[in-house]
Amino acid sequence: MPAEDDLELLLLIRHFELALLDLFDRGELNGTTHTCLGQEYVPVALGPLLREDDHVFSNHRGHGHYLARFRDFHGLLAEIMGRRGGVCGGVGGSQHLYRETYLSTGVQGQSLPVAAGVALHLKGSGRLACAYIGDGTWGEGAVYEALNLAALWELPLMVVVENNGIAQSTPTEQQLAGSISGRAAAFGVEHRLVTSLVIDEIRDDVAETVGAVRTGRPAVVEFVTHRVGPHSKGDDTRDAETLALARKHDWYPLHEGGQADRAARARIQEIVGEVSARPCA
Repeated sequence: MPAEDDLELLLLIRHFELALLDLFDRGELNGTTHTCLGQEYVPVALGPLLREDDHVFSNHRGHGHYLARFRDFHGLLAEIMGRRGGVCGGVGGSQHLYRETYLSTGVQGQSLPVAAGVALHLKGSGRLACAYIGDGTWGEGAVYEALNLAALWELPLMVVVENNGIAQSTPTEQQLAGSISGRAAAFGVEHRLVTSLVIDEIRDDVAETVGAVRTGRPAVVEFVTHRVGPHSKGDDTRDAETLALARKHDWYPLHEGGQADRAARARIQEIVGEVSARPCA
């Protein structure tokens, strides 16, 4: 069972993402969005292991990464809705955010070379660069260039892989030969596999690796996770059996309908109402 604060954050992120899909269904959002439904626990677990002065690089499925770091639900929703008070004034939208030491991009693999450059700047300071990518991103050459430099230059770079078993609509086994651990090994980079959904277990398992990264020993931390929502909005092409398997591994049903869940749902609806009433940015 997650600690009270962790559970609250998990549930708030879950209902934030569900609210986005609802807003799209009602025609109140434009563009696109990629929710992290099912994967919320990854950034929540890693959050306390990252310092405020570490740099975090996110991707197209990054709402949970941002919210776990800043708890800024109003600012992110305003950004996505193009309302006043958005993180980037309403011009970045769902995928392209910049705030202090946080940067996200919708271009697969683009963040890795940038994260490696920032890690070079941070070398020797005890700080690190943490880059979130998915299993599908391993088809990008920039990933390997970044790992090569990180290993050669002993950079404080941690690559967090959210391996949800599907790259947009293509199962991972159909688009990724070999393994992610084998790719890390090719560069002499440590690989840590995380299969647990338990927040405290994850932190205990990964803490030593994070500490080593700070000393200039880059690492790839691979989470075996599941995407229970669509790729983007309503475009889920998976069959019923595959979806059922993903939902079987979802953390949320254990808490659905409880007091904490109801409180989180009400809080997000309150935020949606407040932000929706703001003028356009």
